[in-house]
Amino acid sequence: MVLPRNHADAEPDSARGPRPPSWSRRTVLRTSAGLGAAALTAGALTGCSASSSGATRVTVWSWLTGMDKYVAAFNRTHRDIQVELSVIAGGLSGGYAQQTNALRAHNAPDILHVEYQGLPQILTSGGLRDLTADMADLADGYSDAAWRGVRPDGRTWAVPMDIAPMVFYYRKDLFDRHGIDVPRTWDEFRLAARAVRKAQANARITTFPLNDGSFFAGMSWQGGDPWWRVDGDSWEVNVNGEGTRRTAGFWQELISADLVKADPTGSQEWISAMHTGRLWGLLGASWSVGSLNKSIPDDKQRWAVTTMPTWDGTPANGMQGGTAFAVSEESEVADAALTFLRWLSTDPEVVRIGATFTSPFPGYEPSRKVAREVYKGGYFLGEPVYDVLDRAAARVPEWTWGPNALGLFSTVANSFGPVSSGGTTLPRALRHVQTQAVSTMRARGLSVVNASDRSRA
Repeated sequence: MVLPRNHADAEPDSARGPRPPSWSRRTVLRTSAGLGAAALTAGALTGCSASSSGATRVTVWSWLTGMDKYVAAFNRTHRDIQVELSVIAGGLSGGYAQQTNALRAHNAPDILHVEYQGLPQILTSGGLRDLTADMADLADGYSDAAWRGVRPDGRTWAVPMDIAPMVFYYRKDLFDRHGIDVPRTWDEFRLAARAVRKAQANARITTFPLNDGSFFAGMSWQGGDPWWRVDGDSWEVNVNGEGTRRTAGFWQELISADLVKADPTGSQEWISAMHTGRLWGLLGASWSVGSLNKSIPDDKQRWAVTTMPTWDGTPANGMQGGTAFAVSEESEVADAALTFLRWLSTDPEVVRIGATFTSPFPGYEPSRKVAREVYKGGYFLGEPVYDVLDRAAARVPEWTWGPNALGLFSTVANSFGPVSSGGTTLPRALRHVQTQAVSTMRARGLSVVNASDRSRA
């Protein structure tokens, strides 16, 4: 059985209403043991905690674009605290491994960069500060998706910065010109895909990037079957659950019928296809608002945004990404570190700075008003972008990331690769992903329940 939280660990009544069932920290560490990132030497020591000016020095490791701008702004206005940034490789490119090993070697920075999907893996180090009491007064300000993302065991382990709900970007000019209705359900999406190809033989409604495991996770999130759950003191793995199988089967049908592309997103070929009308849509996260504007600036007043189609009319959206920051348990300047993180997460100035190089979508809901005000509109047609993103964020169902989520993204991409050549199908590859997820976790000594075994019982 999962041990209940002690009353001393619980949040004050004012810090939100009901929460999903929680697990104890002992359970997190027991069920996650051995799944830390591969060994890498930590990039730097944290050093002393006082600067030459007498201000408290806070160290942070991050790969976030624009973090240098945020740090500079904070340092200009907080003379008693000075933040020192070390830019590290992206999480999956070595950043997570570097941070995990620094925690284990007891030389971690005061602040560590995490993503919601990476937090359970970082927790395997046991070296993060429990922020439950520290953050309780801000709990009501965060959207449910952001708050759940930093509370994998019912306690708060990081400070949310942004979230990334998935939405549907589409060429409104082309849909309107050819009289094609914007799909509200996946059945309608199938019909729209056929209509797009009929309207223009070399055009497709979108691409399903077989090389992106995080994309498929976000799409499956909408299906209502989390890939991981905690079952007593074990992990239950359900990558091949009913909702995910339905998602895989649907997209396999479209791929087999040549109604969608299966190419990666972000390449020059993809950008050209979007601009020239060979691709009419993108299922992407909130950060694609800025990406489209930068990648195809000449497409102003062609694109619009709407929420993802639904399976049965029940609104639901997955997420793809999202940033948060944790504090080292051994930090000698934790209060100063939290002062910076609370500023980074909630201060309106952060959104204004972010708007100079991206389109922020904060996890802290009061900051969304600022994001709307500073957003340079005019690119998209139709409903205001932030109205759609707000609605999408409110529709994100509960989801538990497992301690091997980051590695599983690679497993998904590798398993899906042969689909484009007909070497396998998405449903068949999904069974392989489930088997691999269970076997690799068990090989690391974890207690794992294979949900596929239960479904066959």
